[in-house]
Amino acid sequence: MSSGLKRVTIVGLGLIGGSLGLALKAGPGPEVEVIGYDRNRTVAAKARRLGAIDRAGADLAEAVAASPLVVIATPVLAIRQTLERIAPHLQPDAVVTDTGSTKAMVMAWAGELLPPGVNFVGGHPMAGKETQGVDHAQADLFHGKTYCLCPSPEARQEAVDLVTEMVRRVGGQPLLISAEEHDRYVAAVSHLPLVVSVALFNLVRSSPDWPRLAALAASGFRDVTRLASGDPEMGHDICVTNREQLLHWLDRFQEELTRFRELILRGGRELYDALATAQAERNAFLGTRGTPSGRPPRPGGRRPRASSPPRPLAGARRQPGRRRRPPSAR
Repeated sequence: MSSGLKRVTIVGLGLIGGSLGLALKAGPGPEVEVIGYDRNRTVAAKARRLGAIDRAGADLAEAVAASPLVVIATPVLAIRQTLERIAPHLQPDAVVTDTGSTKAMVMAWAGELLPPGVNFVGGHPMAGKETQGVDHAQADLFHGKTYCLCPSPEARQEAVDLVTEMVRRVGGQPLLISAEEHDRYVAAVSHLPLVVSVALFNLVRSSPDWPRLAALAASGFRDVTRLASGDPEMGHDICVTNREQLLHWLDRFQEELTRFRELILRGGRELYDALATAQAERNAFLGTRGTPSGRPPRPGGRRPRASSPPRPLAGARRQPGRRRRPPSAR
């Protein structure tokens, strides 16, 4: 059976758009023609030289009119205007998708602005890095990564299949999910880490002792604050378009910090148990469980046992009562 994926237009040729183009060109199966558009002509020309696109559209209208599948890879708040601008120029039964980090607002904009007959399938690849721009694009960026798909109620099954085919061609793992569920979950595992990373860096950087602190900052500080080097426009748009869900998880995070403050203040076994539980649970999440990194645990494998707790400091009092596991996430 021949592939339905023959020509794709990518609007926005930054890290994600450029990587998507490279991956489509490098993917298995029949050749896919990739047309690109970026408001910055220099970026479009660079994407062409890098092999991320076959040609750049003369303008946005011409670029989207030429393709049955259009991918909007712009910052989230730019998606609304992009939908508005491309709507009159799309093919009657075109399929439109996006790569935005939030979905509920994007789905609402698509329903409001796209003409009847055009199919919208919201998308979000759970992949990226803190560097920006087409210079940092890579063909394997999506390999093995979850790629969320949120079809609109009006989208035909053929449209969902076409976007799914694109995701698989670039190496992603398609996951069908509602926009509301998506925003709720990524607020915890993607957007909250971004805010925490930025807040921690700002806190330490604002100290009068920053020159000495910077000299001591090693891999731990660099790892936790890595996301602070990300695109500020992307971060801003995430916070604005997923405000309620992000605020919920920020409140939960503050509660957890307060809990740890009390554990540190009291000392004793409960503090050790909280740290040991986090270690075991994170190792299980990463799939290690005592096996080589990256390999799944064997069926029936046991959770790794934590090492023995340290002896209490002289004079420290162990807290009375039974040991208590940290409450599960709500």
